[in-house]
Amino acid sequence: MAGTVTHDPPPAAGGDRPGGPLIVTEDSGLLDDLLRLCAAAGATPEVHHGVPEPRGSWEAAPLVLVGDDAARRVRGAARRRGVVLVGRDQDDSGVWRRAVEIGADHVLMLPDGEQWLVDRIADVAEGVGRPALTVGVLGGRGGAGASTLACALAVTSAREGLRTLLVDADPLGGGLDVVLGGETAEGLRWPAFAASRGRVGGGALEESLPELHSLRVLSWDRGDCVAVPPQAVRAVLAAARRGGGTVVVDLPRRVDSGVAEALAQLDLGLLVVPAELRAVAAAGRVASAVGMVLHDLRVAVRGPYMPGLDDREVARLLGLPLVGDVPVEPALQRPSGSGQPPAASGRGPLARFCKEFWERALVEARTA
Repeated sequence: MAGTVTHDPPPAAGGDRPGGPLIVTEDSGLLDDLLRLCAAAGATPEVHHGVPEPRGSWEAAPLVLVGDDAARRVRGAARRRGVVLVGRDQDDSGVWRRAVEIGADHVLMLPDGEQWLVDRIADVAEGVGRPALTVGVLGGRGGAGASTLACALAVTSAREGLRTLLVDADPLGGGLDVVLGGETAEGLRWPAFAASRGRVGGGALEESLPELHSLRVLSWDRGDCVAVPPQAVRAVLAAARRGGGTVVVDLPRRVDSGVAEALAQLDLGLLVVPAELRAVAAAGRVASAVGMVLHDLRVAVRGPYMPGLDDREVARLLGLPLVGDVPVEPALQRPSGSGQPPAASGRGPLARFCKEFWERALVEARTA
């Protein structure tokens, strides 16, 4: 069981990565459990029987875990955020009064609340801040250029100095590492994460992936695996988001359980639609399916335009907000793996489109 008294996040301890949690308890059994959970989360705690003297550790620790046995001993400590009162007696109604007396944010009972606590401790160990702005890109029909636009957006984000992770969520797309010219680059691909459950460490994920053009890429290998369980998709994308910066996800047009997990973690989606009536009709069906999970779906229109259509008319027909006209460049038409990745030079209409998109999207994210 885990209960919330307040929802304020704990303050950072200073620096880029906070220290480990502070544990206050004399209960040896409870201490063993908390040390085990800290080890599972990759954190090294500081342990005391009461409020540390001097009290700098109490005030600076990013998370304080107070055993129910120690509630009386910390009652006079300075009030701060990030205090969790931990106990074992599910039937003890007095625990809520003791939590209020010490200013705890949460009340947690073991063993039921173990996974919640591991996640919270791991957040502390990783120094979690604002999650990554996560953008999905998918085509309104086959050959719309969604994968190339996803690569161009990721390359542009990295060139602007943002921590960037590009995720290939389309197992039948041939591999985005190929588009980036890195099919032989060392690092893990999706099949290595197929057994992932619960929480994946954000730092470990990033370090395990191929680095291409100053960004990390999670793509598919050339083996027989063409799907990973939804739980693995959820765990991996959650880890990617915790790192901050931007995450770009290249999505297939079909929505299965794994794609639904990816859609649920997007901040916004871009539907790339060629300016022709058949493509608009196909895109309408895609938008209908995707819109059941993703509530912020926008349209990016790609020419050349058939008579009577422009980007605004395509957006009107689909009933979606218009992001703009995706420039027609050789980068969107050449076969994968030839030449430089799209927008790699930072020059040309496609690079400008991507840079302007990020400028607007990042401002929206900061003011949301």
